[in-house]
Amino acid sequence: MRAACVKFGAPSCTIGSLAEPIVSVVVPTLRAGPELLDCVYSLDRQTQPGVEIIVVDNSGRGLVRQSAAARLATRLIENETNLGFGAAVNAGFRASRAPYLATINDDAVAHPQWLERLIQAMDSQDRVGMCASQIRLAGQNRLDSAGMLVSGDGSSKQRGQFESPARFARREEVLLPSACAALYRRAMLDEIGLFDEEFFLYCEDTDLGLRARWAGWKCLYVPDAVVEHAYSSSAGQASPLKAYYVERNRLFVLLKNYPADMLWRAPFFTVARYFWHLLALSRNERLAGQFHAAGRPPIELAYLAARAHVALLFHLPRLWRQRKKIRQTARLSPREFRQLLRAHWISPRQVAAL
Repeated sequence: MRAACVKFGAPSCTIGSLAEPIVSVVVPTLRAGPELLDCVYSLDRQTQPGVEIIVVDNSGRGLVRQSAAARLATRLIENETNLGFGAAVNAGFRASRAPYLATINDDAVAHPQWLERLIQAMDSQDRVGMCASQIRLAGQNRLDSAGMLVSGDGSSKQRGQFESPARFARREEVLLPSACAALYRRAMLDEIGLFDEEFFLYCEDTDLGLRARWAGWKCLYVPDAVVEHAYSSSAGQASPLKAYYVERNRLFVLLKNYPADMLWRAPFFTVARYFWHLLALSRNERLAGQFHAAGRPPIELAYLAARAHVALLFHLPRLWRQRKKIRQTARLSPREFRQLLRAHWISPRQVAAL
């Protein structure tokens, strides 16, 4: 039996009949389009027992209630307005009782053994608090993500993006997962906290993953936990919305999580990345080229970057307090954390190319 939906003024949820869920999967959605039904249907067909499906409606219009996906959800949370990805997922996590918490985008479809494989991997080693899926581009034999990589200015990109899945067929430790399709241990989240809701959209998974690594938790990439993803169907591959939040939030990641001796080097990485973006723009290549091809002037990218840096100044006191809190509970030294980042490194040129 599935729960009916009711509307709440504040984030809340109905409670279904699943008495003791083993894993709760949170599916945030803004449009509640046809892809949501495909996503929820794939979760309802998982081989893992005890799966709780929590759909979080960020539309502010009760769109999920009007869709067939509502009948498959164990719980439905409705927000009065779009609170962003992190806040939506956090609402689902807070409503859950399960020891394992998963996230999946509403435009992704999980293979039947997705959750079973992730949980098996998480239980295989001590201090594994996160697991990354093999996320494939829907309808293609190419990867979207096999974990995440970071650069010297706080930028993060999908590991293995656009490459063959066959090249990433081995279970191994990676830096952190993409929250497009990830598994988290509740004990880890109880220790380090949930997603930073101020990020609103993009990079909140990088921030959470780095906070977890500071606290000594590990992440495993699980190649047989497969998800098919329609990449960036909601915000667009090269939209102003995405350009702004990616640039602003990589600054948030940088200030909160990078060791002090890496902060002064970060502007040099940024300048190098901007150079490669400008080169791609001049050739109408990559995301910068897509932005220009969509009829947007190059100066708009400069404006968005400047706006992101101004936003950083307004958030500086909060970010500095969070940085101090992360250091106070850290199990890794700055030197160990720096070595960890460099083991999962991506160059500015590679960032601009993806």
